Amino acid sequence: MSVTTPEAIEAFFTRSDGKYAFARWGRPIAPIVFGVDDVTLSTVKGAIEAVVTLAGHQMAETDPELGSNLMFFFFRDWKELLEVPDLDRLIPNLAELVTQLDAAGANQYRAFRFDDGHAIQAAFVFLKMDAALSKLPADTLALGQAAQVILLWGDQAFKDTSPLAVLPENGATILRPEVAGIIAAAYDRMMPAVANDASHAYRVFARLQAAS
Repeated sequence: MSVTTPEAIEAFFTRSDGKYAFARWGRPIAPIVFGVDDVTLSTVKGAIEAVVTLAGHQMAETDPELGSNLMFFFFRDWKELLEVPDLDRLIPNLAELVTQLDAAGANQYRAFRFDDGHAIQAAFVFLKMDAALSKLPADTLALGQAAQVILLWGDQAFKDTSPLAVLPENGATILRPEVAGIIAAAYDRMMPAVANDASHAYRVFARLQAAS
């Protein structure tokens, strides 16, 4: 296990405004994927299932409130999102967001909704398949995105470093050991679903130490 220090864990959940903000899913995850063929669909759902299993969380066929509560959208142009029926009801100020993302040249965006206890209730993953994303194997892209929606990470957590690593012996793509460890520790049944104090990072670190 290569997780380092409590401070390193704290950095994963500290936002650019300096606030610590952690949340995990408070309900089983019911995914749906738009804009891909059946083979890629199976790959994406397989990656989600792998990360959910790592966390010791649950998946479901449907969510009682939303039907599906984890939605992946693959597309070529941000403006395509404006044509998705009722998406503007799920994503506030969708038209303005699309304009901002398009202008910034972004190729991905994740949005979360939270329940009354502030645990994750739903997540939306938007992937514009530009040249950079199109170069990635589907399983690599899917695993990286699944890791980034299983928890509410800080907005800078993976800005400079991917959550993934490549095994030198066979070229397989895996979650970085420290990221996998944090996910598993954060879903420990004795840990809170939501935390806004950096002392939470020390509790995650203690569980990593106990597991190693």
